[in-house]
Amino acid sequence: MAQDLQSLAAKHAEYPSPRNREAVVVAAVPLVRSLVGRLSIPDHPLASREDLENVGLLGLLQALDGYDPGRGTPFVSYAYGRIRGALVDYLRSIDALPRERRRQLAEAQQAVETLRQMLGAEPDDYQVAEHLGLSLVDYHTLLTDAQCRFALSLYDTASTEGEQTVVETIPNDEALAAFDRVDRASMHAYVGTLIKDLTEREQNILALYYYENLTLREIAGLLSLTEARISQILGKVLLTLRTRLAKSKSMAT
Repeated sequence: MAQDLQSLAAKHAEYPSPRNREAVVVAAVPLVRSLVGRLSIPDHPLASREDLENVGLLGLLQALDGYDPGRGTPFVSYAYGRIRGALVDYLRSIDALPRERRRQLAEAQQAVETLRQMLGAEPDDYQVAEHLGLSLVDYHTLLTDAQCRFALSLYDTASTEGEQTVVETIPNDEALAAFDRVDRASMHAYVGTLIKDLTEREQNILALYYYENLTLREIAGLLSLTEARISQILGKVLLTLRTRLAKSKSMAT
């Protein structure tokens, strides 16, 4: 697929025409769908799969218009970045979480890592809340916000500084040659090693929500917990994973 797309993009660059342009778009649809398929789509009226595929196709067209085969960059590589960037920018644009709340989430992320180093173990909710100067209720509310905010964390930046996304920190030398199968396998394997360090309950909730596609209410019923508590636990898990992924990035650099 990558070779076909490369030849079609090169042909369009040499002989731009609506017909050649359409041929590139048709050939690149699997790439766009592959990227959209790896997103954990938020519950938002402007974030349907169709909406995101349209955004991805716009990113593809921008890549096609700016592509120069003479620079030696494979079109799949060039388009991958443009499509992913368009999707991330769009999802950020519809993120209604206030800036102050984002700052608090960043502080909570840092607090978790600081306490982990101090204690030599995973801090509990009480310890993190006390470190932040929050009541347990307020911290649980923050975790609920984190569950919504970090649903797309693999495509957000790995830290508060820099432009590299979390997914780009995952070792995967073959991603551009086989963007679908290899990307998925590499990402799942890497994140899977981090998930193993979670508690059994946290692993179960994560699996039920992201792999079994159960709703928060359904999970709450299975585990005899409230829907709000499930949301809080998911928020804590995502905050923990994000912190560890950011740490692995800083160690790699």
